[in-house]
Amino acid sequence: MDKIDVKLITLLQENARYPLKFLASQVFLSAPAVSSRIDKLEKQGIILGYNTVIDKQKLGYHITAFINLEMTPNQKPEFYPFIQQCPNVLECNCVTGSFSMLIKVTFHSTQELDTFIGQLQHFGNTSTQIVFSTPVANREITIEDEE
Repeated sequence: MDKIDVKLITLLQENARYPLKFLASQVFLSAPAVSSRIDKLEKQGIILGYNTVIDKQKLGYHITAFINLEMTPNQKPEFYPFIQQCPNVLECNCVTGSFSMLIKVTFHSTQELDTFIGQLQHFGNTSTQIVFSTPVANREITIEDEE
């Protein structure tokens, strides 16, 4: 990756809908050259996709929580398909420490959250933290140019 790739990634993290013409003007290349570089970054797996940031509250999802789940490693083959099918799970991470999984979820109500926690307890003990506010959300990484 060179300075131009770093600049393109930074711009795309800022707004993935920037037109190629705009991106080209920012890195002093032609639109086809920029398109080629973006394609290359996608093929290398550096750019994995493009997301839309949604205000979950405006859609009625007023509860966001982090659930710690303690389970044994032999439960993972059953757990992974289960958790991948749960539409309210925003993120699931296998972590170190006294818990095995850290799961970020969103629900319309605490009752729905409680029902989901009950389903998770089939796999093991849980500990839940409900989010009151999020001072830093959806932050992208700052890429250091190594040249």
